[in-house]
Parts: sequence; structure tokens; C-alpha cells
Amino acid sequence: MTARPGKVAIFEQFAADGFTRMFGNPGTVEEGFLDILEGVPGFEYVLALQETVAIAMADGYARATAGPALVQLHTGVGLGNGIGMLYQAMRGHSPLVVIAGEAGVAYDAMDSQMATDLVAMAKPVTKWATRVTHPSSLLRTLRRAVKTAMTAPRGPVFVALPMDVLDAENTEPAIPSTIPSQAVVPVAAELDRAAEALSGAYHPLILLGDGVAVSGAQEELTRVAELLDAPVWGVDSSELNMDNTHPLWQGQLGHMFGTRSAGIVADADAVLIVGTYVFPEVFPSLHNPFRPDARIVHIDLDTYEIAKNHPVDVALAADPKHALAGLVERLTAAGRRPTARSSAVWRRPRPEQNAPMMELFASELAEQGGSDLVIFDEALTASPALTKYLPPRVVGNYFSTRGGSLGIGIPGAIGAKMARPDAEVIGFTGDGGSMYTIQALWTAAREGVNAKFVICNNHRYELLDLNIEQYWQERGIDRHEYPSGFDLGRPEIGFVELARAMGVDAMRVEKPSQVAGAVRRMLTATGPFLVDLVTK
Repeated sequence: MTARPGKVAIFEQFAADGFTRMFGNPGTVEEGFLDILEGVPGFEYVLALQETVAIAMADGYARATAGPALVQLHTGVGLGNGIGMLYQAMRGHSPLVVIAGEAGVAYDAMDSQMATDLVAMAKPVTKWATRVTHPSSLLRTLRRAVKTAMTAPRGPVFVALPMDVLDAENTEPAIPSTIPSQAVVPVAAELDRAAEALSGAYHPLILLGDGVAVSGAQEELTRVAELLDAPVWGVDSSELNMDNTHPLWQGQLGHMFGTRSAGIVADADAVLIVGTYVFPEVFPSLHNPFRPDARIVHIDLDTYEIAKNHPVDVALAADPKHALAGLVERLTAAGRRPTARSSAVWRRPRPEQNAPMMELFASELAEQGGSDLVIFDEALTASPALTKYLPPRVVGNYFSTRGGSLGIGIPGAIGAKMARPDAEVIGFTGDGGSMYTIQALWTAAREGVNAKFVICNNHRYELLDLNIEQYWQERGIDRHEYPSGFDLGRPEIGFVELARAMGVDAMRVEKPSQVAGAVRRMLTATGPFLVDLVTK
């Protein structure tokens, strides 16, 4: 291989792996390879005004493409800015390849300005973190990063790139990274055990997560649910894992308190867990919530999550799509047949006359926008109203926040729109969540990304209101005024003015009579557009 500087070779490697975009925020120790980037044909640098935004846009892009996304951060300070959103990507299994520059290996002993242990910083919020210290291992390390990010359980990885390593001559070949196939099926005897545990149940239950979507197993999961006549609940579920209008779909389990999950699973005599861990609440039950005699079957490619918190009877480290297909065959052979109620037809509800503003807006959006809208949902407390009228039904058309950190709604929608430029992408967020990453609007305007944004403005962190009510109840504390730190209404945030200041047209909606016109104006806008929807 002809020698060339490592800063040139990395773009050959990125091209070999199909990367055409890098989301990032520039810095001095990255300027060498960013200078090279300017001359790379067909390669785009998507500038974010803060590292959290860069990671969030890449997260949305990776989810919409179901492939890896490339992010550049600025050494330790930039990585520090992005830690919270990296945690979200890790919890949500987003395959991000994150790189950051360093002054150089030669300066390791100097404890110089901005020097820090980048790998130690990144390890808690990534699947794998490393530092390249020799020019001859630059490209093989990047290939390992791509492979690791894309191998189940998927997740973000981090590679520190010292300047002197990038300046040195490199003779490694740039070849595509190897992504191992994980389309593995359990041996027949194990599938027989799983079918036996489920087929005789009188009160079966299914708990699913995003491993179903990654596997493309939505159809097989639905067939199993119909054969068992089993209610299905989403657990750590942020994409379309089952048509949400199906009569067996029950909705999402709570993410905060384990008492909710415990109550739902308490009566099940057989439970099938697919593509998720149990249970992901902030305050999970410390006791096994399943019936002592319940038969538990857990299918996942992530062996760490199987039986992590509670014992199971049949543990299958397998691809959900193929394992579920095997269960369909066995349940059918055992005489199970779909029930009549499994084929019911869903009809969109009509909002009542005095319905809340969020319901009126969601209903009007469904009416005008149709079923092809792509929704990026960080509406949080407003999400039930949104999905009531726009339930997730089409694979790849719905993404919700995951991981617990705020700020994904606006930049996530931008990334999804860049991945799918022909789709109508609308990002929903709250007034609180939007202010973590509001500067992402500038990137949408700069890049001409025709995504749309809705801020569900209730003038407070309403989720905290709900959570502290639970806290009061559990501890016998009388209801009283919410903490003042939950209030976002003093002073009023001018979202329309903020958006316009960053080049994005916007309007405020305060009355029901404004809803239809606002939806029409948003959907017909030729550039990015924001609606400040006052819900309270």
C-alpha cells in the first residue's frame, strides 16, 4: 500500500465503510484531519454548535438508517459536553463511531493544557473505548470500532486520535470493516423447550424491546402473540416493534417505578421476553415480580441482559427473528390458532369538543399528514396524546427518546431527516427538553434540512410534577406546591424568536382555532419550521 499520512488514510477507511457524513464540532487538535476533509469528494461535515447536538443528530441518523454514524468531538472538553447524550446512545444501543483528537502521544508526560484520559472518560458511556498510539494500527482500530458498534448489542464506541499518529505515514490498506452475521437460531431442542413452556399457558404475556426492531422480527413477534393470544407490552421499546394499533398491543410499561411492571406481570403464568432487559425503571422492584410458578422464556442476542435481574426457565441467545419463526412453527404444530380479536380493525378516534391542545394538534396532523409521517418523539408527558392519534404502525416511521437524558427531539429529527430526505420528519419535544439542544435549529437552517419541530410548551418540567407526586404518596407527605425549580414560565421563553434568530421560521399556537392553520403551514413549509404549541 502506498504510504500517506494517517489523516488522509482515515478518510479512505471511512469511505470503505460507507460513511459520507461526519457530525461534529471542530477544535484545534482535530484541525489537521478536518483540513483534509475539505478536499474529500462526496464527504460532508455537519457542523453542530455544541457536542451534545452533534451526538444527538448522529443518533437520529443512525436510527433512521439502521447503520453506523460518525461523530467528531473536540478532545476532553468536547467529550465532556457530550457525555449525557452518549449515555443516551449507549442505553439506546445506537451504533455511533465517535472520534476525538488529541495533541499527541509525544506530549503524554507533559500534563499540558486540555490533557486528560479520554478513554477513561468515555468508558462508562460507550460499549468500547480506545486510543490509537501507533500509526500502523490506525485503520485496524477504526475497523474494530465499526465492527464493535454494529455487533449486538449495538452501541457507541470511542476512538482517541492523537495528532502525531495522524501526521505519521500510514501504509495500512483501507478495506471494509467486517460485521459478523448474528442470524443464529437455537438448536431444535431448546426451541422445543420454549414452545412447551408457552403453549400450555392460560395467561401468557409478552414483553418486547428494540431488539425486535434491530432483528426485523416484527411480523414473527406478532404471529407468536396471536397464536398465544398474549397481551404485548413494550419494555425499553423506542421503535416500532409491533403495530401499536394491534388489539394485543397494550402500550409501554413505565420507566420510572417498578410497582407498575410488577402489577402488570403478576398474574401471567408464562412470559416471553424478546429483545429487551427487564426491568429498566429508575426505581425497579428489588423482588422478583413474576409468579413463582410462571414459566419465563427470554430471547435476545445480548447474553448479558438474559436473566440479569430475574431467573428464567429457557434462555435463548439467538436472533429474535429466526427464534420467533421457530416458535411459530412449533406453536402451530401444537394446535394454537390465532384468535378472532387479533384481526380487529383500528379506527382513528375523534377528539372531543373540549380536548386538550395536544390532542387537537395530533388529530389535525394525522388528518393532514396521513400515515407516512416520520415521528421523532420526545414529547414525554404529551406523548400519549400524540400516539393516540398517530400510533406507530410503519417500520422506520417512529422513534422515541430513550436513555433518560433530555434534548434528543430536535437534533434527532434533523439526523433522521438527513438520513431520509424524502420523508416528512417531525420532531416533538417539550419546552424543557428543547432548551438542552435548541441550537440544533441553526444546523437545520445551515444545512437546509427540511425537518419540522413541535415544542409542547407547558411552561414546566411536568414529568417531575408527576414523579414528585409519587414520591409524596409513597412517603405519606401531604400534597403541596411543586418545587419552584420545576417552573419554566418565569420568564416566558420566546421559542418563535429563538427559532427565527437561527434562521428557522416559526409560529406560536395558543388557541384551538389556530391549530389547523398551523399544521397546514408547517407541512407546506419549504424549509425547517417550528411550532411553539402552548399546551398549558
